[in-house]
Amino acid sequence: MEEIRYKRSRFSTRLFQDRLYTAGHYWLRQAEGDLWHIGLTKFAIRMLGEIVEMGFDVKPGAALQTGQPIGWTEGFKAVTDLYAPFAGRFEGGNPELDRQIGLVQKDPYGRGWLFSIRGAPGEECLDAHGYASVLDATIDKMLGKRHEATG
Repeated sequence: MEEIRYKRSRFSTRLFQDRLYTAGHYWLRQAEGDLWHIGLTKFAIRMLGEIVEMGFDVKPGAALQTGQPIGWTEGFKAVTDLYAPFAGRFEGGNPELDRQIGLVQKDPYGRGWLFSIRGAPGEECLDAHGYASVLDATIDKMLGKRHEATG
């Protein structure tokens, strides 16, 4: 699996070429046919802190619209909503996380995926290079705010 090594300031990660990404810091990997597994990028996990709980407000089989809130995660640093990265049908959460939520941190790009959707990602989804540009802009903005606060 080809990957891009990304580093900016004090943040580094690997971006995989076999996935799509969103500006909201999700990754999407085609599992089979039109079934996609969705997880949080390393950047999102770093912002949330260790994930301690997760839940869904929609049931498997529910129709989803792009950007629709579908659930939530709670980390040590923040609670955040989970959104549908594209329109489709919600297929449910990752059953492994019910037993071992720590997989989100330990294996974020593998067994730590959050949920699956059946459908087709739209044009708003990015390849690894496009997501690297999002990270550049996000980190630069954060660094700018930090410099303003200390300046």
